[in-house]
Amino acid sequence: MPLTSHLEELKTRLIRVLIVIGIGFGVCYLFKDWSFRVITQPLVDAMPAQSTMIFTGLPEAFFIHMKIAFFASLLLTAPYTLFEIWRFVSPGLYRDEKKYVLPFLFFSTLLFGGGVLFGYYIALPPAFAFFVSFSTDFLKPMISFKEYLSLTLKFLLAFGLCFEMPVFMFFLAKLGVVNAKMLSKKRRYAILIIFIAAAILTPSPDAISQILMALPLMVLYEVSIVVVRFARSPKKPAPEETDEPAAETKTEEKNP
Repeated sequence: MPLTSHLEELKTRLIRVLIVIGIGFGVCYLFKDWSFRVITQPLVDAMPAQSTMIFTGLPEAFFIHMKIAFFASLLLTAPYTLFEIWRFVSPGLYRDEKKYVLPFLFFSTLLFGGGVLFGYYIALPPAFAFFVSFSTDFLKPMISFKEYLSLTLKFLLAFGLCFEMPVFMFFLAKLGVVNAKMLSKKRRYAILIIFIAAAILTPSPDAISQILMALPLMVLYEVSIVVVRFARSPKKPAPEETDEPAAETKTEEKNP
């Protein structure tokens, strides 16, 4: 396919993704009150009784609800987005590589969702409890929901992306970049990098939240070693699989 055809196909798939995200946004906005309660629950549990949140700009609350609906739509339509991405790149893959589409969609969605849920139920409560613990009778928390939402989304996104490690390692193994023996040998360096990454990616500065991110990453690293054992780097196509080189070889044999 010429470059213009690739760009046209990319444009078509982007339009489809945007339409689906727009439909998901409309559906999620209908449940904005429920989404608001869900996203604020970890902070509500950590704050003192009868505490409230604030917004500092007149249209701020409206745009916050739209932002929640938009990110909820991104999460809800993520499988379709991944499917369209795969459909765009699949023509450039070998036939045996295309069979990974369903496992890729399933495990990518499962791991990302698992990371978000882990961050929401396990990591966020102690992080918010740490922040709120600095309040006193003289120093009262008056938390802007805009800042809270930004912090929470970064937190959950970091956990979701980190939980994609086995999928990422699998494709690196398919490309021949890593193997199980190398990952096992470099385990001590990987643990060090994991703790450094946890300190950087975790918005909360407390050690508890960083450890809560590092521990599952260490488990996922071990899972990645097992996954990589089952991944093999792609083999070079046999001469009969490529028509033009084979034809040229036959011509050269006939005309030495």
